[in-house]
Amino acid sequence: MVFYALHVGAELDGLTNLQPRHGCDDPNFPYYLKLKCENCGEVTAKDTYVTLSETVDVPKGRSTANLVQKCKLCGRDGTITMIPGQGTPLTIEQSQKGEKACLMVFDCRGYEPVEFSFADGWMAESLEGTPFNIDCSEGEFADYDEKGECPVGLGKLESAFKVVKKNERAGKARYV
Repeated sequence: MVFYALHVGAELDGLTNLQPRHGCDDPNFPYYLKLKCENCGEVTAKDTYVTLSETVDVPKGRSTANLVQKCKLCGRDGTITMIPGQGTPLTIEQSQKGEKACLMVFDCRGYEPVEFSFADGWMAESLEGTPFNIDCSEGEFADYDEKGECPVGLGKLESAFKVVKKNERAGKARYV
């Protein structure tokens, strides 16, 4: 098993706390991924989505996963289990430093996530606290904050997967 942390970054202008609309652990937020089979190296042609609210039984196992999928080339099963409680919103401070924020950790068996696709269902707030619902599928967003009397926006969306290790301390698991 390998743990992959999804890190996202963006240029935020007058916005902070970019995250899925109901938080990083939103049970219905679809994470759209391209997956690479660890057996044959085949990359999925289309995005596969995974959500916290959907679980399926793992074949020949006693557990569940958020995604069970067969590789179309070699026929091998792969699973992805999402690990909530590890994500944080992207702040304007991180954006200004060129840093990324971890949104979700995935326990992957048989597949490696190689690409994340931004879509609809995001939110951020202006520096004055005005919330904005954002569709990130176009790669940018622009609006006007009436309360703060200034334009707000985001662009240059980036994502990366990093291999992380499980670190347990005092009964709490962290992935670093």
